[in-house]
Amino acid sequence: MDKIRLSKYFTDCGVMSRRAAEAEIQAGRVTVNGHVAKLGEKIEVGADEIIYNGKVILPTQSGKICVMLNKPRGIVCTASDEKGRSNVTQLCRDVKGSDGKPLRLYPIGRLDMDSDGLLLLTNDGTLANKLTHPRHSIPKIYHVTLKGKFLPDELSALGSPVVLDERLTLPVKVTKVSEPNGNTVARFELYEGRNRQIRRMCELRGVKILRLQRVAIGKLTLGQLESGKWRYLDEKELQYLKSVN
Repeated sequence: MDKIRLSKYFTDCGVMSRRAAEAEIQAGRVTVNGHVAKLGEKIEVGADEIIYNGKVILPTQSGKICVMLNKPRGIVCTASDEKGRSNVTQLCRDVKGSDGKPLRLYPIGRLDMDSDGLLLLTNDGTLANKLTHPRHSIPKIYHVTLKGKFLPDELSALGSPVVLDERLTLPVKVTKVSEPNGNTVARFELYEGRNRQIRRMCELRGVKILRLQRVAIGKLTLGQLESGKWRYLDEKELQYLKSVN
């Protein structure tokens, strides 16, 4: 993610004006990752810890938080699990609100235990409901490693509608990304989220999936976020999610 000036970060968070922030920075009242901040210093939103007058300044001051997690395989997308398996909220247990206290977050949508990649978690019920509504217009992008090689028309056919749960699926755009080791990495673009939809579509056609990774939700991408790590969404990313139909 691109870095921004520390003074701008304060205005983006609604804490104070840029000029006021510069004065506080010059007065030595702001620290970045434990060191006293310098005027003109740039920070990475969601990665660097900003403290002002003993208080952590988070990307949003509204009390509503949304984070991006790069979910590893083997982790379940539930707040708790009756089988005692590791879950995504445990990976985000150090997420804190503007008061510095831990927040309880809930996943927006699901990735099955054997899948990995981009997952959003939030304590904002309005945002969660909006993004999980069947009519929302944000596509989810997956990179799916399929066993064997596939021609373009075969991939296109793989995304044609099928009946799942007594309802016809919407068409899924499927295109080739690469062909590693005699297999095919295909890009699946979905506008709905049926339970295990991609896996079930492939199973119906006898296609074996070797790996299923979500790499993007609309304009939001994993970037350099490491597996098992999380980061706060910045204000621009939050506004994007809130602005979609």
